[in-house]
Amino acid sequence: MDVSLDAGKRRIILHIDMNAFYCSVHAAEEPSLYRGKPTAVAGSVELRKGIVVTSSYEARARGVRTGMTVRQARSCCPELLIISPDFDIYRKYSRGFMRIAGSFTPLVEAVSIDECFLDITGSSQFGTPVEIAETIARRVKEELSLPCSIGIAPNKLLAKMASDMRKPNAITILRRRDMPALLWGKPCQALYGVGARTADKLLKLNIRTIGELAAADEKMLIDRFGVYGSWMKNAANGIDYAPVEPLHEAPKSIGHTTTLPADLTERDQYRRVLLNLADQTTRRLRRQRMVCQTVQITIRDPDMRTITRSFTLPVPTEAANDVYELACKLMDSHWKEGKPVRLLGITLQSLSPKQDTPLQLDLFTYEEEPKKQRLMTAMDALRDKFGEGAVLTAGMLGDDPSTLIRNKKLRGTSLQKDFLRESPDD
Repeated sequence: MDVSLDAGKRRIILHIDMNAFYCSVHAAEEPSLYRGKPTAVAGSVELRKGIVVTSSYEARARGVRTGMTVRQARSCCPELLIISPDFDIYRKYSRGFMRIAGSFTPLVEAVSIDECFLDITGSSQFGTPVEIAETIARRVKEELSLPCSIGIAPNKLLAKMASDMRKPNAITILRRRDMPALLWGKPCQALYGVGARTADKLLKLNIRTIGELAAADEKMLIDRFGVYGSWMKNAANGIDYAPVEPLHEAPKSIGHTTTLPADLTERDQYRRVLLNLADQTTRRLRRQRMVCQTVQITIRDPDMRTITRSFTLPVPTEAANDVYELACKLMDSHWKEGKPVRLLGITLQSLSPKQDTPLQLDLFTYEEEPKKQRLMTAMDALRDKFGEGAVLTAGMLGDDPSTLIRNKKLRGTSLQKDFLRESPDD
């Protein structure tokens, strides 16, 4: 089998995608309960009670799909086992497969909790690209009891698409020269990064397939879609210059994004997501004994169009409430209620060590600030001891604001974490 990449292409990129990650982790942790059985992770997140966020391949074979209600899923598969999420064990297994990936190259870019890119151009001492991928997949299976799919390509775009082509437990090579035979006949929406709405707009331009998009006039695409049009034409031709970007030094920002189980359109829905994001980012900020002065939000619509908006505070902060209030103001100013939201993120910027940053307190805040500090310290201590789900704010509880402290046994059923993607930036 020819495993070489395109002639003249020096980069060799792997994309590792953990298969049905959350369900696979539970099967690895408790094989007697879950291995080989139809399972689904579901719970209550951002007022989305009873939504299936991922399911095992056994459940998918019976018709269970992400986004279904638990009732719908069980109508397809009465024997379906519903599991509450546990992000502590998801992180443990995520660190495990990232550690394995990092043993082959320092150029590892974590995309989310369950996927990463590797640049193995300089890793030939470990074998051919296919041998490296096979070794990684074998180690992930042996050491973590998890399945994964790996794409091999000359760039990140093709590596990502390759890993999506065959699941689970598959290794796929995708070269630029393979694009005409394998992908050009597929609809535009099959191209990674092209959503349904963009595909509809392309259809109105008589661009139905990836091949037709590859051949389309670039100026016309730019006129209609801006720089996104140029990106689409390059992507349809298998061109992507983005480097694998590992973190080599202390972060200059702390961020968290979440891809939502379903599009949000109402203000109170996305405000709950922003509250959760503000809580997570400021907790990590405090762990590093830092304060921030700039808050940035990221918003992405179903067509993958993304905007970022930021504001710089007059005084640095480490408080979730400050970040949340500013994030809400930015969202209200730059996003019309009713317009669907696919992804939300908050990034804290302009970081500085707390001990080196003087905080100006006025007559109305100097008495309250020590109380706030003690409260944050107490909440952080509870989470350190009992887990992230041990303490919730009223705004995170939705229909049940009376209970602020949850029993440890309920960890993971709260609104503390997103279900589809957890993508820390630091």
